[in-house]
Amino acid sequence: MKRRQLLQLSAMGAVPATLGLMVPAFGQGSGPIRFGCPVPMSGPFAANGKFADLGMKLALDQYGKVLGRPLAHTVLDTEGKPATAVRKVQESSQQEGISFFAGGILSSESLAMGKEIEKAGGVFITTAGADEITGSDCNKATFRWSVPTYGAIEQTVRPLIESMPKAKRWYTITPQYVFGEGLLSAATNIFKEKGIEHVGNSYHSLAEKEFSGYLTNAAAAKPDVLLLLNFGSQSSSALRQAVAFGLNKRMTILIAWASGLEQFESLGADLSEGVYFGAQYWHTVDSPLNRELVKRSNDVFKSNPNYSLAGSYICTKLLLDGIVKAGTVDPKAVIAAMEGMKYQGLTGDEEVRKADHQVLKDYYLLKAKGKAAMKNKDDYVDVISSGRSFLSPEKAGCKMT
Repeated sequence: MKRRQLLQLSAMGAVPATLGLMVPAFGQGSGPIRFGCPVPMSGPFAANGKFADLGMKLALDQYGKVLGRPLAHTVLDTEGKPATAVRKVQESSQQEGISFFAGGILSSESLAMGKEIEKAGGVFITTAGADEITGSDCNKATFRWSVPTYGAIEQTVRPLIESMPKAKRWYTITPQYVFGEGLLSAATNIFKEKGIEHVGNSYHSLAEKEFSGYLTNAAAAKPDVLLLLNFGSQSSSALRQAVAFGLNKRMTILIAWASGLEQFESLGADLSEGVYFGAQYWHTVDSPLNRELVKRSNDVFKSNPNYSLAGSYICTKLLLDGIVKAGTVDPKAVIAAMEGMKYQGLTGDEEVRKADHQVLKDYYLLKAKGKAAMKNKDDYVDVISSGRSFLSPEKAGCKMT
């Protein structure tokens, strides 16, 4: 199934979620337990949002019922904007009685939603990356499955520096918001430690589509490595333009936070060959739950799961397992049930750290293959390394109240 068909399915899958708007979830003993999926369904990050919707739907369909009650979900188009995300969460909480939310592709919207959901007495789990989410802005309502920016850089920049001792000059291109700043800060700390010369940085906005000016600046600095700290369609656009300028022949390129299989499908092997990518998830990870997800995704969508789908699936599953463990839909009881939970996850053994609600899991460094080396249509990369790097809750600045 092609990406376009998946997106069409996603749009169709969103329809049932909007039909039962008048059925409140929390507080009713027999009505559906309704989940909110607050993600960008429009704007530059819409593809990520639409796959996240599919991931939530896959988990809910798999469980069918929990505590004897049917499951339902409402898709909330955040547009990738914090103010819109907060308004949508408020409305769904007040009008539909939704207490359980999994979503937030961008860190800025996730930070804002986490505070709002805590205020409303709900539970929120996200895949967004800013350290603050389980750091200085942590709260009892918010959980995070993905490795934060610190760990992503530790598991990409550090091993690449160690494997390329002669690559002493690095240039960065950074989206100017909390996620990009987190990645940049972590990278510059490693540069200082390892004696790397940071020969320049270009900031861009979240609305940027044209990267030629930034890439011209990067080329002029003559780095050994170009480090792209943007995400999704922006990192794809930056890479396309970098390859068009021939920068991939003149320097090593690393995208610190790939959006996974969907990104490789849109780029193609010819364009991505030789480029390094950091990834939260890859569909070939050999764990029982991931094998099950891959089979389920292929059965339902005739396609392997990408990161946006897999992340939303596991976030929704954690909420469902928390409800089952708590034996109630009372959010406070579900939060207590999720804290400290150890389980077989998509990346192997995973754990929800009680002190800051951060899931401890692996992060991956990938290197893209050429078309001739691919063994099947989705065999875009070799997994170079994987590992775990997390700040302690104290160092991250989390003081859970």
